[in-house]
Amino acid sequence: MEISSILCVRLSLKQRYFLLLCIGALAIVAYQITRDHPQRARMKRVEGLRANSSQFSLEKQPYRILGGSVHYFRVPRTYWEDRLLKMKACGINTLTTYVPWNLHEPERGVFDFEDDLDLEAYLRIAASLGLWVILRPGPYICAEWDFGGLPSWLLRDQNMKLRTTYSGFTDAVNSFFDELIKKVTPYQYSQGGPIIAVQVENEYGSYAKDDKYMPFIKEALLSRGITELLLTSDNKDGLKLGGVKGALETINFQRLDINEVKYLDEIQPQKPKMVMEFWSGWFDLWGGLHHVFPAEDMISVVKEVLKLNMSINMYMFHGGTNFGFMNGAFAVGLPAPEPMVTSYDYDAPLSEAGDYTTKYHLLRNLFSSYHNQPLPELPPTQERRAYQSVVVQQHLSLWDSLHSTEKPFKSERPINMENLPVNNNNGQSYGYTLYETVITSGGTLNSKNNIRDRALVFVDKQYVGVLDYKVQELVIPDGKGSRTLGLLVENCGRVNYGTTLDEQRKGLVGDVELNSNVLRGFIIHSLDMKPGFVNSLQTTGSWVPMQQQPSFPAFFQGKLYVNSSPKDTFIKLSGWTKGVVFINGRNLGRYWSIGPQQTLYVPGPWLHKGDNQVVVFEEQEADGRLQFTSSPDYGMTVDVQ
Repeated sequence: MEISSILCVRLSLKQRYFLLLCIGALAIVAYQITRDHPQRARMKRVEGLRANSSQFSLEKQPYRILGGSVHYFRVPRTYWEDRLLKMKACGINTLTTYVPWNLHEPERGVFDFEDDLDLEAYLRIAASLGLWVILRPGPYICAEWDFGGLPSWLLRDQNMKLRTTYSGFTDAVNSFFDELIKKVTPYQYSQGGPIIAVQVENEYGSYAKDDKYMPFIKEALLSRGITELLLTSDNKDGLKLGGVKGALETINFQRLDINEVKYLDEIQPQKPKMVMEFWSGWFDLWGGLHHVFPAEDMISVVKEVLKLNMSINMYMFHGGTNFGFMNGAFAVGLPAPEPMVTSYDYDAPLSEAGDYTTKYHLLRNLFSSYHNQPLPELPPTQERRAYQSVVVQQHLSLWDSLHSTEKPFKSERPINMENLPVNNNNGQSYGYTLYETVITSGGTLNSKNNIRDRALVFVDKQYVGVLDYKVQELVIPDGKGSRTLGLLVENCGRVNYGTTLDEQRKGLVGDVELNSNVLRGFIIHSLDMKPGFVNSLQTTGSWVPMQQQPSFPAFFQGKLYVNSSPKDTFIKLSGWTKGVVFINGRNLGRYWSIGPQQTLYVPGPWLHKGDNQVVVFEEQEADGRLQFTSSPDYGMTVDVQ
């Protein structure tokens, strides 16, 4: 007989009712504790993931990692569980995720692990679904993410040497790890959590500027309580310089070269072999084509890897989206950096919006043979809507929006974004910066290649042309008296990979000349377009009806009416040129007519029933109408070579 039954025999009806309420309340509290802190409800665990022989072991039993990368910071929180359920149903047993330092510490000493950045909640969902986790905390993550996840305020130090043991960098890493690692240590396998391994930095062999750096990062993890298996991750060339004693080296590739696998075996005999990043697709650059890795090619490589008794992680399993200004840029082997597009669909097995693909079904069929039990049923896909077009109602000139920015800064010389005295003296990280100065003549404006990355040029608010890496000279028309020269400089995305990380300052990074005379006396406006700024635009009285011709650049405003439960959709900007879209204050990302990407993903959870505020910042040309579609358009395709 249960204790509650014994007690109830001797109690009155009222007393019994009260007692049962108390027992029920205690049960709810116990459930809450175990749900929020799975380590407190841990099963008996003896030995975590080990790499003591040619095969991984978990609890002293052979274990093969069938992994998949899904980055929580690229997926709306509402959809975390959906994406991970679909991962589980594909036969994947291990989730891998990076941790973006630049989002978690947007200003020095100011940390954010809430809402869409609640890493602990993400780990709890993985645990609840029976997924193990390989955590990749950086501090550098690459990921086709702005600055490889490093916070831009690091560049305020003119002597900064990133990813080295330079004290200005290591002090910042220590401060971040003090906050981050204490949040994740309770979720380690040994504590009853899902984390079975932790990666030391990321692809350091392709950077390799300081041989003391990797030992520093390893010790930074160990000294803060990381006890699970340590890993490193590099391409074949990087393996020569990217390892650190005490961490298992893993390899990254897309096409299987048996010599690379043999090399991994040679440097680590009798150790498990793992492809930490098997690139299931590829990223896209503005002005290029949409990359696809044919499903048949992908699955044939995965089969060969598994036949070699290796473990594998699909990078990416689900790519998601570079919302806001968070896309990276690519510069290796190019004359100038080229920015990534907003979509991070990646041609991955699960699409940007969470749809199943041919790749998904091929993988599921293959992975099912590596499980003793049938795989879970496929979760349903999200419904989508092609909403009615939004008619733009009003526009607001860029110049009329400046009163909503922080107070402009006067400087004799141009100052790069990161060193502006804004955001509590952390500088400007993203968006645009407007530099204005007075000129008294026309002539040849020369950027001296000091514009990072692209500038719209104005004289007395009239558009003159564009300066960028390719176009560094512009003719300024003659005029009478003093006129205002304006350069609206866009940070198009910092390089995320390669050896030029120290050079990623944005805005005007040096002098600009007119007729060989250095320009001086600037007024500088920071336009980082954070939610507070976008929301404040609603209250300004300077909006003008569309019947009046807009001047560019400008903000455009309309309302998307949703008459039922909101669904995912894609916004299509035919007839617009280049800019940024905000819905209900959230930055969906950049669009650019040069493609390849022609639509922006709009998550249903970011909409609400009734009117939804749509604001578009457009640089040069507006259609007056915003279209919606239920299917993405990533542009013309090209096979990954």
